Amino acid sequence: MSESESICHKCNEVIQQRIITALGKTWHPEHFACKDCHKPITEPTFNIQNGDPVCSDCFVSNYSGTCFGCKKPILERTIKAMEQSWHEECFVCAGPCKTPLVGTSFYERDGRPYCRVDFEQLFAARCAGCGQPITENAIVALNAKWHRDCFKCKKCLTPITASTFAVEDNKPLCTTCSD
Repeated sequence: MSESESICHKCNEVIQQRIITALGKTWHPEHFACKDCHKPITEPTFNIQNGDPVCSDCFVSNYSGTCFGCKKPILERTIKAMEQSWHEECFVCAGPCKTPLVGTSFYERDGRPYCRVDFEQLFAARCAGCGQPITENAIVALNAKWHRDCFKCKKCLTPITASTFAVEDNKPLCTTCSD
């Protein structure tokens, strides 16, 4: 055997005709085969599992995850979030904005990811004064939640900070206006 002769990685025989070079090895074309189904790989691209070639069909069936978003096989980069696998383009806010969430922080509700803005709009408690989401500390009074600045006297509009206040039509009154 001369130094220019190549040996097939599979059968250890000299390759005389066509040669396939892949994974740092040489192969007879019929021996460059999927490690699972053993059929020759004729596609221009293939997958690798434990250093061995795998055809696309076997890769999808045996090794690829399924995207939690679209339920299709993941053949490229996988995003792992909320104990699930996702395509990058499928890991988006489940709210109306559909903003991509890869590389950002997100909120989770019922197994679905949300950006901060949509999460607050959809699920945060609403202020009894202004109707907007409450995202920080709230005042709980009159069977409702309030922003600190929204819990104010219904007559003089001064924020009520005292622990005692009066009530008129289920709205707070400061002690000055209630006299």
